[in-house]
Parts: sequence; structure tokens; C-alpha cells
Amino acid sequence: MDTEQRKEGQVAKAIESETARIPSDVFLWTSISAMGVSLCLKACKQDHLALFIGQWAAPLLLFGIYNKIVKTEGSDKDSQ
Repeated sequence: MDTEQRKEGQVAKAIESETARIPSDVFLWTSISAMGVSLCLKACKQDHLALFIGQWAAPLLLFGIYNKIVKTEGSDKDSQ
């Protein structure tokens, strides 16, 4: 498979250029905050809302990993 077939589309490039501007710590602290809010809601017997907010932690951490990879590697690093 040559490099022409592996290039990212315009939408992916636009998303990467925007997300690369966000510090990686934002995703970490937002995830930790979601866990804390979920814990407080659980303590206040708001079980459904606690579960909803608590499920944000994993995707936020994954967004942070993606953000870090984009910053260090980039999608089309070899073709530029």
C-alpha cells in the first residue's frame, strides 16, 4: 500500500489541527472532574445522572491519548 492510499481526508486533517491546540492536561483534568462529579452525584442518590457523567471519563482519556499522538506523530507526518 503506497502513501497515497493512506493519507487522511480533509475532515480528519481539520479535526487534528483544531485538537492539537488543546493542551493534553485539559482532557486529563476533565476526566478526573467527571469522576468526582459522578461520585458526588452518587452520594446524593442521583444514580442515573452519576452513571451518565461517570461514563464520560474513559472517552475523555481516549481523546487525550489521541490528542497526544496527533501532537507527536501527526497523521501525515511522512508526506509533508
